[in-house]
Amino acid sequence: MTSVSSAARRGFTLIELLVVIAIIGILSSVVLASLNTARNKGADASVKSNLGEARAQAELFYDANGNKYLVAAGATTDVCAPTGLVGGVKGIATSVTAAAAATGATYTGTLANPSTATVAACHALADGSAWAASAPLKATTGYYCVDSTGNATSTATALAGGIAVCS
Repeated sequence: MTSVSSAARRGFTLIELLVVIAIIGILSSVVLASLNTARNKGADASVKSNLGEARAQAELFYDANGNKYLVAAGATTDVCAPTGLVGGVKGIATSVTAAAAATGATYTGTLANPSTATVAACHALADGSAWAASAPLKATTGYYCVDSTGNATSTATALAGGIAVCS
């Protein structure tokens, strides 16, 4: 009978293997947590980018519609309208919708509604002199708001109905 030497039977014990598996599990959970944080920050960057584009588009709308953010006095077709072309130029609904979608929110286009944690908002004044849009952020609690005066800021509170300036 041949005997196997103890040097040939060397290997890892069960406890050593379990320790290695536990270390790998801990490291993978840290990496996954970091990825989730990065994903949320990416969503916030998308909100800011889309609402930044809305400011530029709103100025095109303003120029094309007689230096107003609505087509005619008292009209419901303003820069926030979710319809296609208004006054020959698109409004900002597409950008606000994209900003909302980045964080899982929606944009209904209802001008009198305030924004909430799940709804983005856009408001234009009835005289067409100003507008503001807001969408919820994902990585931080709060909202990102842009308006016709050039403000682009994070706020703790939602854009209230009928308000056309970020505060």
